[in-house]
Amino acid sequence: MGLVEGRGVMETVLRRSFKEYRLPTVLNTAGKKWFAPVLLLLMWHWITTGGRVKPILLPSPESVLWALVETLNSGELAHHLGASLVRVLEGFALAAFLGIGLGMALGLSPLLSQMTEGIIQLLRPIPPIAWLPLAILWFGIEEGSKVFIITLGAFFPIFLNVLQGIRQTNEKVVEVARVFKVPRSKFIRKVIVPGSMPFIVAGLRIGLGYAWMCVVAAELSGGMSGIGYMLMDSRALAQTDRVLVGMLAIGVVGKTMDYVLQRLERKIIRWRSFYNGT
Repeated sequence: MGLVEGRGVMETVLRRSFKEYRLPTVLNTAGKKWFAPVLLLLMWHWITTGGRVKPILLPSPESVLWALVETLNSGELAHHLGASLVRVLEGFALAAFLGIGLGMALGLSPLLSQMTEGIIQLLRPIPPIAWLPLAILWFGIEEGSKVFIITLGAFFPIFLNVLQGIRQTNEKVVEVARVFKVPRSKFIRKVIVPGSMPFIVAGLRIGLGYAWMCVVAAELSGGMSGIGYMLMDSRALAQTDRVLVGMLAIGVVGKTMDYVLQRLERKIIRWRSFYNGT
């Protein structure tokens, strides 16, 4: 291939990149996504250099990076993060099962809803961490009490969203189903479930965030494993860089799990358009 032919091929590739793959748009989107993190990192670096802040209060990004490498090499981060992840998955799965089941039951039964509304409104404002003394008495200081607190924290967002989703069902559709005497099971399967699906997924995403908040709070109370224990142990030893490593690990795993739910939402609810603010 001659020099002229090679230049022609290169021009063709660049032209297709700009026209077909919209390269400027991709770069523009990536720039918007990374602008805030890069700016925060630069500000963090500037604050922690030159002795503006004591390292014990806020270590530099480099110190946190080295602490991350050390905890990864020793296997400590994987051990604690794995323990927390298992607890979150157990508690979240239980909360999703109970929240969706009870939400559907109360949403479809006015009598059941009236009978349980008082007790639900009484229990809902109680913070999950307030249940910790009783949870330790009932289930012990190990796994049972932690999973209970996580389940409790994730349950109410899921349950309330499911209930709200069913209550938002279009009255005209319900009336049409009554006129045509659609069987109850088919009415639930074809009308109620698809109509409330956006609320169910939103409840699952909110519940997952609450599950991560509760696991750290539950692990701070006792035990010898989990990210909460790692944070408490690092704080006691004045290792602030390891505290930040634990916090960043929670953020990364939580964001990854939320991304999976978000992708699942777009696959399940294909008929729904997502408003992006423009």
